[in-house]
Amino acid sequence: MTGGIDELRPVLYRAARIVSQQAGGGPEPEAIAVAGGRITATGTMAGLRERFPGAEEVDFGDAALVPGLNDAHIHLAIAAEDLLHLDLSAGAVGDVEDLLGQVRAEAARAAPGEWIRGSRYDDTKTGPLTRWDLDRAAPGHPVLVVQVAGHWGVANSAALHALRLDEGSSPPDGGELGRDADGRLDGRLVERALMNVVYPATARGDASPLRPSSPQEKLRGLARAQRQWHAAGLTSVCDALIAPEDIALLRQARARDELTLRVGMLLSIEHYAAAQALGVGSGFGDDLLRLVGVKAFVDGAIGGRTCLLAEPYADSSGHGLQTTPTEELFSQVRTVHEDGSRIGVHANGDAAIRLVLDAFEAAHRETPRPGLRHRIEHCSVVDEDIVERMRKLGAIAVPFAGYVAYHGDALNRWYGPDRTERMFAHRSFLDAGVTVAGSSDYPCGPFQPLLGIQSMVTREGMDDGAQVGAAQRISPEEALAVFTLGSAEAEGTAHVKGRLAPGFLADFTVLGEDLRTVDPQGIASVPVRATYVGGRRVHEA
Repeated sequence: MTGGIDELRPVLYRAARIVSQQAGGGPEPEAIAVAGGRITATGTMAGLRERFPGAEEVDFGDAALVPGLNDAHIHLAIAAEDLLHLDLSAGAVGDVEDLLGQVRAEAARAAPGEWIRGSRYDDTKTGPLTRWDLDRAAPGHPVLVVQVAGHWGVANSAALHALRLDEGSSPPDGGELGRDADGRLDGRLVERALMNVVYPATARGDASPLRPSSPQEKLRGLARAQRQWHAAGLTSVCDALIAPEDIALLRQARARDELTLRVGMLLSIEHYAAAQALGVGSGFGDDLLRLVGVKAFVDGAIGGRTCLLAEPYADSSGHGLQTTPTEELFSQVRTVHEDGSRIGVHANGDAAIRLVLDAFEAAHRETPRPGLRHRIEHCSVVDEDIVERMRKLGAIAVPFAGYVAYHGDALNRWYGPDRTERMFAHRSFLDAGVTVAGSSDYPCGPFQPLLGIQSMVTREGMDDGAQVGAAQRISPEEALAVFTLGSAEAEGTAHVKGRLAPGFLADFTVLGEDLRTVDPQGIASVPVRATYVGGRRVHEA
């Protein structure tokens, strides 16, 4: 970590505006006192000086001090790998030819036969891509390009051959192989067909020929991701898809004093048996690195248009994909619940969410565990019945914060304006008393939490200005609480995170303006002046 302050010596931090989110309300403090990585007191500067004579003082002037921003569903391990390969996002490439130029240039640098990988390709913004396009760019290399939602990708002919896929191949359960109008493989690997190749945490079957980078290389990617995320104001994250090798990477970073984010983890259900055998469950670990729970899947993606819907998509006749059979889902939930651990199930579409709630309700009936609160990851398309069932269960919603800003009017085209009025339903959740956490799902969406907050407040596309589900707008105060208190609830750390109050971890973000009073259209542009984790500065602008 950076910063040169002695952790055991009291330090007083003052700012023109402090948003403490202290329980019970009351006047906001003028300053906070920090020692040993925690907040020891709050109050006026005069009072704190009297209580801590000779304490070092840091004055942030006209800045606003807020609790450290916390992303409850993001992918740190995936980002550590992706950042070592091609960035094919809409911000990095203008069109398909530009994308292919990036692939071609990477192939020229790579060793013969080496895999070429790229991520965050957005077919809506960049244009369609096929295996034959990638063949033109890198005929001598297997190439895999993952779509921004992370639930499908495009492989070239050499990659299909390496994966032993041909015209006679059948897709895996819960996946699809894309084909053109003539029935030929077009290179698209959908859901399980992609996950078995690119995500070690969820892979089933034979080992993938696509090998991850070495631990040393991934440490470089991890460091880069942390720098970017601290610069955006993040102090904590929950990595929502972890495998044992990812835990080893994070532990190695910690041992080298290179883990500067607080990291919660959702262990892939594919690896839960090993943790179960060791008696390891939710809460194992400490304030820097801890197991939040277990991750399972039941459907596809919003941006990938593969989520499981009760009614067809607005622009097609499809209903999406169920990626885990119902009986298997019930068994997964039952097993984790009986162990007293928390499970977070990926469910975007309303049909998928209902299946998850059925499983939660069955588990609670069979083995009542008061206070054990499970999560629904993304929880995108809801209705009043879904929200009420969640309230009764105490289930936690972890919807996308920034998807309206990123996708804009495309959401209305894919799902229809009526359905987007109940999509990413922050307003409905809060009004019903359902805990809702802040999530970017990066690399599937922008990682910047301030963009997520702006998106929740305005419900407008950042490129097209389109209104998407305006009824779900929330206030800046509520949105800040979602990315702090709500995220802490979702990871089981609300007793030490989300507030600037005595006894809480000294995690805080220093902003150039007050999110409560700035023009909502400018929230994403508010400068992050500094970020502190445990009283240690990890970013300074």
